[in-house]
Amino acid sequence: MNLFLETDNDPKTIAFVAERNEHSDRQFRTPEFEKDRDALKAMIEREDRLIVPVRRGKWLFDFHRSKNNPFGIWRRLPVGQEPRPDAPWETVFDFDAFCEKEGKRWIYSGAVTSPYEPTRVLLILSDGGSDQVRLLEFDTETRTIVEGGFDTPPARAHASWISPDEIAYFGAADENSATRSGWPRVGRRLKRGVPPQDAPILFEADKDDVTGMAGIIDPLFWGGKAGERGIEFFTNVHDIGKASIHIRNASGSLQRLDLPKESDTDYNHTHVLWRAKTAERHPSGSLILQDFLPFTAEPLGKARVLFTPREGQSVAQFALLKTWAAFVVSDRMVPKFFLLDLTKPDGKPQELALPEELQSVGFRLLDADLTLGEEILTVIGQGFLLPSSAYSLDLTDHDATPVLVPLGSTPVYFDADGMQSELLEATSEDGTKVPYHIVLPKTWTKGELPVLMYGYGGFEVSLSPVYSGAYGLWLGQGGAFVQAYIRGGGELGPDWHKTAKGKGRHKAFEDFVAVARDLVKRGYTKPSRIACNGGSNGGLLTSVMLTRYPQDFGAVWTSVPVIDMSRFHLFPSGKAWMDEYGNPDVAEDLETMLAYSPLHQVKPVGEITYPPVYIDSSTNDDRVHPSHARRFAKRLIDSGHEPFFHEYGSGGHGGAGDSGELAARQAMGYSFLRKTIMKG
Repeated sequence: MNLFLETDNDPKTIAFVAERNEHSDRQFRTPEFEKDRDALKAMIEREDRLIVPVRRGKWLFDFHRSKNNPFGIWRRLPVGQEPRPDAPWETVFDFDAFCEKEGKRWIYSGAVTSPYEPTRVLLILSDGGSDQVRLLEFDTETRTIVEGGFDTPPARAHASWISPDEIAYFGAADENSATRSGWPRVGRRLKRGVPPQDAPILFEADKDDVTGMAGIIDPLFWGGKAGERGIEFFTNVHDIGKASIHIRNASGSLQRLDLPKESDTDYNHTHVLWRAKTAERHPSGSLILQDFLPFTAEPLGKARVLFTPREGQSVAQFALLKTWAAFVVSDRMVPKFFLLDLTKPDGKPQELALPEELQSVGFRLLDADLTLGEEILTVIGQGFLLPSSAYSLDLTDHDATPVLVPLGSTPVYFDADGMQSELLEATSEDGTKVPYHIVLPKTWTKGELPVLMYGYGGFEVSLSPVYSGAYGLWLGQGGAFVQAYIRGGGELGPDWHKTAKGKGRHKAFEDFVAVARDLVKRGYTKPSRIACNGGSNGGLLTSVMLTRYPQDFGAVWTSVPVIDMSRFHLFPSGKAWMDEYGNPDVAEDLETMLAYSPLHQVKPVGEITYPPVYIDSSTNDDRVHPSHARRFAKRLIDSGHEPFFHEYGSGGHGGAGDSGELAARQAMGYSFLRKTIMKG
């Protein structure tokens, strides 16, 4: 089983990775690769990119990569000035300089803003792109690291502010503080200068949970006074998508909110908004609003159903503000935006008019923390051929009609003139209609179109149309792009996901290959011209395409893939996936998974011919261990096949890094496609 490849520092592992990397580099690092890499890097570093700032106090903040700062800078602009690329931005934090000084690769992964003093933040710094993060207190007003401030050791961690001088810190620093999945279990009330292990415990999730979390609503949120008691929330995430939420009640003890464990939830000081994922109380996929009375015996009051989906509909995003509820509905993959004024007891959700050409819509707060801010949303809309546009939605005046105010758009990354995007349906093996988008280049030959298919199909993750310079580069070279909305994802609601869980996993695979076959049936292309790509669970999907449906594809590009369905749970993160896939220690579950497990389904070259396959991963991926990719490549080689394999030295599961590294990874994949499906 080549188990030595599970040990990163085994000399045989190091030699295998080096030899396979060199083999791939010889094939793919061509002049065309360099041209693609440089073009992608230039896109990432463009100075005229759309800026969507976050407001903290009197400043607008933006994270910005450039040619001179490939790791990026954090910069600010006074509120009131237009956040244009040529505005007088002031550097707040230089990550390139910080990494050089520290002698480490700290990747910016966001910031936790103090609601008590919005100039104070906890910078979230990923260790080389891994899930190990360091929380570093930083003063954005003075632009300095806070002397004696919070600075936690690298670990899987998260935190929220409890007071100006305390945070609720969850860090998986040791076996006791981690769940069996390796994520944080114990939350502590941490003060500056105190080692996390010495801080008093606030909350403990169970060892068998995925993680524990905390959230605090400060009294300033509802117009109270500083020092008054806030609302403390604590969450046990039992499985991905299943959780129990508790609050600190009037007596100071924890009280579980009477909500289904299978639901998605948001809350403010007056209401709880949740989406049903079963038909336990309301139809699956419904969005429910309940009164919230936090310091009473029954914290949840009257329930109102705001939305019940019809066939083809799902709630794509929802949130509670101070006095509004906002949510986006996907109606047969077309976005619709709704608002509910919480100050009107009998009010009903009202649809907000959107530009017709938008294929997807999302929103976020302008302010980093709503406590001291206003109810202003930044709405982002885009399409495969439509550059992302930002709009301001000001909800501070309840007497005014909400309207989207354009702020700016992403620069045009490619010439889309003559290109088209279509929403089509394929019919899966059991008769289910599976939607997918195809984006076509300007010119193509019937039956010969090189197609790159992308899919995920797991954990209720929803895909949606995005404007991408990387995809545009592929389209400009004559390729087409297809995004498949297969079961296992959440595009059509919770049931779309559940159908492909566990013993139903095969339905996700059947949906994806049905889309490939539909492309051939419609006359766009032929199997030898179709490549598929996906990462993580999508890497499992595409690897199954290789081993189960090799005749339907001309190339397979699988990234950071889950491969060995008999051993994924032996790595800590994998234990969190058993609700999705099954438990390998249960014979019936194992039998189901082995029937599709890519590692176990490889056949020798004398029995089968596989299309070319490119497998990429990262050495410091601590979510899907790189041994999955290594062992898959080795099994293929031992069976007489010739896979391409590349393991990057950093980047973690998400492929994070500087702009050059991000560009090179994408360009390597395109070089593989150019040598396979572009040649026919």
